[in-house]
Amino acid sequence: VMESYEIELDGKTIPIKPIRNLCGHNIAPYSIHGGKSVSVVASGDNTRMEEGELFAIETFGSTGRGYAVEQGVCSHYAKNPGQHPSPRTTVAKKLLSTINKNFGTLPFCRRYIDRLGETQYYLGLKNLVDSGIVNAYPPLHDVKGSYTAQFEHTFILRPTVKEVLSRGDDY
Repeated sequence: VMESYEIELDGKTIPIKPIRNLCGHNIAPYSIHGGKSVSVVASGDNTRMEEGELFAIETFGSTGRGYAVEQGVCSHYAKNPGQHPSPRTTVAKKLLSTINKNFGTLPFCRRYIDRLGETQYYLGLKNLVDSGIVNAYPPLHDVKGSYTAQFEHTFILRPTVKEVLSRGDDY
């Protein structure tokens, strides 16, 4: 459906393409990315949604080639749920304690850590990412100069209905 849309920029008509390597996902307790994916393009995936599951259906569009790559300085992170080895450095241990206390497994950005008064934590954060305790979510880019957009709805599957939780007056 998305491919039937276009945008006019500077008198030029540009088609909109789905970003085929990004997808929606289920949301598990204390884990924003729960393990099941929902592709925005036909993929042949036979994963089934089940009653009681919560999903973030995300569509991503682009005026570029429709393929996102990680590029640039990372500012967003999230702690992986589950058990992890203890961090090796004192700075990483202190930062992990701050992350556990303030964010748990919810996503956060470096600005939030700064606001908590933490300083000189970059190497500790790198250690947590390198050891798999924290995931880094760097910026995603398509072709230079292209425009991208994301739309999302969150819903839960009830026995007889899909209940949209994100619907509001403006969307």
